[in-house]
Amino acid sequence: MLWTIAIILVVLWLLGMITSFTMGGLIHILLVLAIIAVVVNLLRGRKTL
Repeated sequence: MLWTIAIILVVLWLLGMITSFTMGGLIHILLVLAIIAVVVNLLRGRKTL
C-alpha cells in the first residue's frame, strides 16, 4: 500500500513538472512525505502481511 501511494505521488509530481501544472507547494510536500515514509519503511525492515 505504501509503495502504491509513493509511486502515484511520484508520477503525479513528474506529470506536474512536465506539463507545468502544479498545485503550488502541496505536491512537493506530498512527495517529500512519500519519500520519508518509504525510507522509514526500508529502515524498519520488511514485514510480511
